[in-house]
Amino acid sequence: MKLAHRNTNNWLPSLIDEMFNNDYIGGRISTTAHLPAVNIAEKDDQFHLEMVIPGFKKDEVQIELDQDVLTISSEVTQETEEKTEQFTRKEFVKSSFKRSFNLPDTVNQESIEANYADGILTIALPKKEEALPQPKRMIALK
Repeated sequence: MKLAHRNTNNWLPSLIDEMFNNDYIGGRISTTAHLPAVNIAEKDDQFHLEMVIPGFKKDEVQIELDQDVLTISSEVTQETEEKTEQFTRKEFVKSSFKRSFNLPDTVNQESIEANYADGILTIALPKKEEALPQPKRMIALK
């Protein structure tokens, strides 16, 4: 019985695999979609949403509310061009994301507030008065 021996020092197939892999970052090529991380916490009077979106400017982020669906999105294209006598190199990077959240009926949609600072988007989703915790009360017997 013969065992086939594979040469693991062959760098050419490995290099070709890396070049055609969607995650190849060495040449600034990346087509993999990444959704930003989100933290959602419920407090007594509101829901608190935090989304990490570094590299985006405040005016590049859109927040839309449509029939109990909160959608946060952005799409940015950056281009660079370098020209010499021998060649022209032009690169562009497109960054985008879109996240949607179904809001519960307990959210007061008229009072939603958003803030963006240091790459972190925070959204306060206050609860309606009827959804807030009620204080304890005594009920009289009849």
